[in-house]
Amino acid sequence: MIMLKDQIKDWCRIEEGQISVPYPDELYLRVERKDFKQVCIALHAKLRSSVMMLFANDQRSKSPGFELICVFLSSQHRQWVLVKTLLDANNPEFDSLAKELYSASLFERQIKEMSGIHPAGNPDLRSLHLHEEVWPQGAYPMRKDFDPGSAATTPAQASVSPLSPAYQFLKVEGEGVFEVPVGPVHAGVIGPGHFCFSVAGEPIINLEQRLGWTHRGAEKLFESKTIDEAVRLSECISGDQSFSYSLAFTRAIEKIQGIKVTLDTELCRALLLELERMYNHVSGISGIALDVGFSLPAMFSQEIKERILRLNRSLTGHRYLKNVNFAGGIGLELDARKKELLLTELSAVEKEMLKLKSMLLSSVSFLDRVDSTGELRKKTAQDLGVTGLAARASGINLDLRGLFELEYAKVGFKTRTQEKGDVLARLNLRLEEFEDSLGLVRIFGEKISNAVVGRSATSAAVPAAPATASPVLSSAIRSGLGYVESWRGPVLFWVELDEKGKISRCKIVDSSFKNWQALSFAVLDNIIPDFPVCNKSFDLSYSGNDL
Repeated sequence: MIMLKDQIKDWCRIEEGQISVPYPDELYLRVERKDFKQVCIALHAKLRSSVMMLFANDQRSKSPGFELICVFLSSQHRQWVLVKTLLDANNPEFDSLAKELYSASLFERQIKEMSGIHPAGNPDLRSLHLHEEVWPQGAYPMRKDFDPGSAATTPAQASVSPLSPAYQFLKVEGEGVFEVPVGPVHAGVIGPGHFCFSVAGEPIINLEQRLGWTHRGAEKLFESKTIDEAVRLSECISGDQSFSYSLAFTRAIEKIQGIKVTLDTELCRALLLELERMYNHVSGISGIALDVGFSLPAMFSQEIKERILRLNRSLTGHRYLKNVNFAGGIGLELDARKKELLLTELSAVEKEMLKLKSMLLSSVSFLDRVDSTGELRKKTAQDLGVTGLAARASGINLDLRGLFELEYAKVGFKTRTQEKGDVLARLNLRLEEFEDSLGLVRIFGEKISNAVVGRSATSAAVPAAPATASPVLSSAIRSGLGYVESWRGPVLFWVELDEKGKISRCKIVDSSFKNWQALSFAVLDNIIPDFPVCNKSFDLSYSGNDL
């Protein structure tokens, strides 16, 4: 097979000195600002990858400006391709990718509001997370010289620190068109999100969302944290993906520090990742049933979820799998007694899931509500850069477990997909993945030795330079990409450490960030009463999006 590195030289017409491979799964390209856009467009076309991550890194203390980094995925070569360029601090601007690569659009809006870097040519630069009611103009929190105290602005202080311009919703006009605003505060326990429906009669002809209501400045909070502090922080970003987040973060740290974890650690992590997938998938099934008024299977699903959560607590001491993962190891003792408990509970859950599946798929009225409802076409999903379960339900065959997880490959893991992209497809995919997870947990549990998988003593050590240190990376700074296929989709952490081993920059991408856009397309031509079940079939994270 031709090396990806050699192919990229040909595709992008760049020199040997511009390419480096600091890790087997990461390939860096360093390009001039004027070439950045064309290189990204070429990689998008050749790798058939959406923009997986695009962000700015303030390097003004060490260089003349800001780094701009765009990340693509080569599924064929099982490598991440990171394109880097340097932007002048006196003119922080770059040519927008959004018109050619729509999957870059939200990232560019984020870069504008968080770092004050202008994506020239982007037609939509409205704020995402920093709402104008409380946020002053000219305050860019991801710059190193940002003072959090200076941003504590309220409307009453607007004369001193002018607030950002009012957010402008898109207007759909015409005879018989009217708007239905929903949220941001909802009648249930879900997170806050504002949804503005435009309807003509009953069908939805446009849905515009505004999120960001739970923005906490998570990426900024990581700065200057020790590794141990950052692991615990990572678990608090999106509560239903606590283990996935900590695993993605610790994998980035282990890569930077050159830590090799044991086979038992890998197996324990895979087992807990699948337990997290199981309780969330059955919870999503419950929500789908509840939102069409099918109460019995909704409540039955919650009983199954509760059983798995109690199993989590028995195995790890925490229902949501917190405080168990560390950089370099995992604190889990899977002895003979716990293995027996695990197998017993899995057998009981398997029987209950068969009953649940029968309840759902034997109900004609239920199937009538979910079949052909909320369809997301494959081409739309590809253009938006949709990932995870929502993408696989629309026929996109992408699961990071199948690409990068050696222990999954050893047991013959196969990615599940559906084709229709409707609520029923997303439901069926949950049922199939739940069944797969049952088998995987059994296999991983059997392979784990009856011993404590302890924490590595090197987890807080100052990072040493990798043996193949890249010329792209500063000699005083180490960086790496950690990733996990969570139950919802990929969770990505790009982490940079300073010379003391503390966090210098942490960029996080949850699959919800781009997948929320897909919901706006999936509901078109449906009626507003079907919006809740469409929404729940995607089951996206407010906190994971808002960060």
